[in-house]
Amino acid sequence: MAILIDEATRVVVQGITGREGTFHALRDRAYGTQVVAGVTPGKAGQDVDGIPVFDTVAEAVAETHANTSLIFVPARGASEAILEAADAGMRLIVCITEGIPVRDMATVASYLRGHGAALIGPNCPGVISPGKSNVGIIPGEICAPGSVGLVSRSGTLTYQIVHELTQRRIGQSTCVGMGGDPVHGIGFIESLERFEDDTETDMVVMIGEIGGDDEERAARFIHDNMSKPVVGYIAGFTAPPGKRMGHAGAIVTGSSGTAQAKADALEAIGVKVGRTPTHVADLVAAALA
Repeated sequence: MAILIDEATRVVVQGITGREGTFHALRDRAYGTQVVAGVTPGKAGQDVDGIPVFDTVAEAVAETHANTSLIFVPARGASEAILEAADAGMRLIVCITEGIPVRDMATVASYLRGHGAALIGPNCPGVISPGKSNVGIIPGEICAPGSVGLVSRSGTLTYQIVHELTQRRIGQSTCVGMGGDPVHGIGFIESLERFEDDTETDMVVMIGEIGGDDEERAARFIHDNMSKPVVGYIAGFTAPPGKRMGHAGAIVTGSSGTAQAKADALEAIGVKVGRTPTHVADLVAAALA
């Protein structure tokens, strides 16, 4: 099994005729993902290396039975692209786009609650189930099939820690790059819940960072609901208070949201927290030994 995506996932790429959309659509297809359609308004009838292009997601779904959307639409139109995908019946929407206004995403989040579509992102690297499907921009060559689930707020740290695991011959069941914006789709708790129910995931790596309280809430969920071991990592121990670091959600205000507070919350319920990506991989290897 895998969570969220697998060999049966059929992907429509919104914004496929743009530079990033074309590059990653073809790269995901080369990985083995079923990229069955693209959408760019006004370019219906064209194709991208054999992938048919449609004007709307609804038309793409009607012709190809796509069930997952991957979005590379620029920020000014990305929130509407998410809504269009939801209206077309997508079960999973992965939005790579960064820079979407928080107010727009708040509207999207409210809308999606009544439509049954799961959202990953925005401002994220997407999701990969190694050896099965890649929906996003995570480099497939650094991943390997296995039993460790991973969920992360940081794309770069996802790549680094996955690479560290693969170098130790520790494969991954699914890697979820949830994104670092203040308003986002699937987060730690939703991912942890899915990993807990996944028979092919034996343990989970959770990669957090400063800002917000997602990690503290995840710690409570782990304590109350998780039977599988979890290893953590928190970026930002040296970040100065009041200064945004990288992601829009990565800002410490007052005494809340610090890396130390998040690490303390996790360690208090028995989750070991690595202090470097290499240390995280060492902790995982030790737990699996």
